[in-house]
Amino acid sequence: MTKAIMIQGAGSNVGKSMLVAGIARACVKRGLSVAPFKPQNMSNNAAVTADGGEIGRAQALQALACGLAPLVDMNPVLLKPETDTGAQVIVQGKRFATLRARDYGKQKAQLMPAVLDSFRRIAQGRDLVIIEGAGSPAEVNLRAGDIANMGFAAAANVPVVLVGDIDRGGVIAQLVGTHAVLPDDDRALIKGFAVNKFRGDTSLFTDGMATIAARTDWADLGVIPWFGDAWRLPAEDVMDIASRKSGAIKIAVPRLNRIANFDDLDPLSATPGVSVDIINPGRPLPGDADLVIIPGSKSTIADLADFRAQGWDIDLQAHIRRGGHVLGICGGYQMLGRQIIDDDGIEGPPSRVNGLGHLDVTTVMKPQKRLALSRATYLPTGDAVDGYEIHIGETDGPDCAQAFLSLDGRPEGAASPDGRVKGCYVHGLFAADRFRAAFLAALGKPVAAYDYGRGVEQTLDALAAHLETHMDLDRLLALAGKI
Repeated sequence: MTKAIMIQGAGSNVGKSMLVAGIARACVKRGLSVAPFKPQNMSNNAAVTADGGEIGRAQALQALACGLAPLVDMNPVLLKPETDTGAQVIVQGKRFATLRARDYGKQKAQLMPAVLDSFRRIAQGRDLVIIEGAGSPAEVNLRAGDIANMGFAAAANVPVVLVGDIDRGGVIAQLVGTHAVLPDDDRALIKGFAVNKFRGDTSLFTDGMATIAARTDWADLGVIPWFGDAWRLPAEDVMDIASRKSGAIKIAVPRLNRIANFDDLDPLSATPGVSVDIINPGRPLPGDADLVIIPGSKSTIADLADFRAQGWDIDLQAHIRRGGHVLGICGGYQMLGRQIIDDDGIEGPPSRVNGLGHLDVTTVMKPQKRLALSRATYLPTGDAVDGYEIHIGETDGPDCAQAFLSLDGRPEGAASPDGRVKGCYVHGLFAADRFRAAFLAALGKPVAAYDYGRGVEQTLDALAAHLETHMDLDRLLALAGKI
């Protein structure tokens, strides 16, 4: 009989994604068959799945924690913001529509059948499904038609554990306040609570936990100390990649307004001797960077305009004049070319815009999105690279003759004649240890070898041990409901 438990947050960024991954790995180590599930996610950091769709990157990490390949049913609704008021809606891995927030609010209830359908498939043959909520159930103004939090929990009859974040302060108000504003039926679904991200002696919050338990009558599942190695795991938010160390190699990454699929940065950030500096708007690109990476974008043309508005185009020219290296990935690759042609208005009104001009290539936007897991070859060394493609547009031009990858027997990417500026569509390159070592060595500052995949696995194991120590997982499993 499959059981399920849902982890919801008393606010955004309380650590739900990390907790689901850690609980999942701990339960796998206990011998259980576990799968992750998130009814609705909002992120431009997507993963391509084995069954040919896309889901949130956090669910791909949770799948890894469970020892599973990512599947579209693990995150049946994915919202990918394109503007401040609208997003592309992905349902069961495929594009469903592009909707303004108000219109999505009116239509989201219609997606519940697809969500429940995916949930039933994921649950088949499992001992346990661990479900992640989105945002906070305290946003009762969004309750009508909800599919992300209490709406799903009620429809699937799944018990809920509510998590508060003590690091940002006011955790008692977060949890007790959620209890106060929820309607009776939703409140009854919450069976336990936990407090996350505590720094220092957890015994100092014993009275706080007793206060929350007394005011809510929820089961106390523990105070979870800050997990210092969380940065070693793939990040869902680009700001979680901010460099925590200095290194011989400095990589600068402009934070695009609609930055997407930036998991390319995770292995670099984890590599000893490499620092990854996320450059926020208002900051110039640093003059001492060895490499500038222009990452993927959900709205290439709009982000190119913003890139120029920040003055980063001038900084990039200076970087190249100083002999610096540049890599554009996906949307960043398109920006580096001479022109982006969008006659069909894929990204907005029909337009043709000049690119940054550092690669002699032109991109033509196409309505069909390419979604594929890919195995490429790094031509300078012959090393295999497993990655993925997720983009619209086709890019071609003279500099493609200097492609540095081979994909399905054809050249992929482009490079300037001196080889210092490169671009490609393949994401995930740097997760390949041999490729990463060779690419960094070409910058003139070799770093020590690092097994990125092993590092992620070891960190998941450490996270599981952390939760076994500080969270009452026996009680949590006892709270899980049969489905």
